[in-house]
Amino acid sequence: MTISSERPRDRLGRPLDVGDPNAFPTVPDRAQISAVDAWNEAMDYLQQGLPFHAHEVFEQRWKSCPESERDAWQALAQWGAALTQRARGNETGQRRIASRARDRLIDAQMRNSVPAVINVEQVLQELAQLT
Repeated sequence: MTISSERPRDRLGRPLDVGDPNAFPTVPDRAQISAVDAWNEAMDYLQQGLPFHAHEVFEQRWKSCPESERDAWQALAQWGAALTQRARGNETGQRRIASRARDRLIDAQMRNSVPAVINVEQVLQELAQLT
């Protein structure tokens, strides 16, 4: 289960009080999402300027994927978190999380445990801009 629907959140995932008119639709709770669906859905959220939502989708995949893929999906969830911190104006958080995501993704790539659907070079280029 994700934390996104437990409480209303704003567009960037910040918790809101119940009934707040600024509540934004969240990612649907799912116990399982395929690698292809997770990548495509998260990239669509990023295109819409919704990095917190992309983070949530990557996290759902990370929690339901085969053990061998966990580091790759966790790195992507961290990438979404770093983008969320950038959107919130938190440069320190952005850099720290992006650095951890980059290191984790490179490690997963070296172990050949990154699913083919993930565009590693694109993600690494974007992470380099965040660090």
